[in-house]
Amino acid sequence: MTQIHTGGCQCGAIRYRAEGEIGFPHVCHCRMCQKAAGSYFLPFGGVLHENFKLTRGEPAWFKSSDTVRRGFCRDCGTPLFYDGGYDHVSITLGSLDAPETVKPDMQTNLERKMPWFGELDGLHHEPGMDTTPEQAAEIAKGSRQHPDHDTQHWPKTGSELWI
Repeated sequence: MTQIHTGGCQCGAIRYRAEGEIGFPHVCHCRMCQKAAGSYFLPFGGVLHENFKLTRGEPAWFKSSDTVRRGFCRDCGTPLFYDGGYDHVSITLGSLDAPETVKPDMQTNLERKMPWFGELDGLHHEPGMDTTPEQAAEIAKGSRQHPDHDTQHWPKTGSELWI
């Protein structure tokens, strides 16, 4: 049975579908990925072009180097794709509807990896800061984040998204 992966941006303007296994799932620590994600690393996995299609919207593209372009949602800014000109497009694993289904199996560009990553599991956890199920339900009532599944349309558009 062929694996089907769906995903998209936070606001729902861009949606995609990938068929088959997501190859080379990895975490990139390079400075370009850090800047593109606004985070310490960016997890990616590759999908052959013929097994990938946009199902809603068109991403904006930023040419981050002579050989790479990065696709993102022009409405909400979610980083979605990395296209290095090969036979595949890399998708950001966090943009999958079920990101827990694709586990990275390697890391790249370790020279920029944060030296304290190994200490994260030892950080203090403040239980009172966790969102309770009741709080999550209340937040969901006013959420403008697209749900983690395909929808025929997503009504949250225009001025209601911006302050």
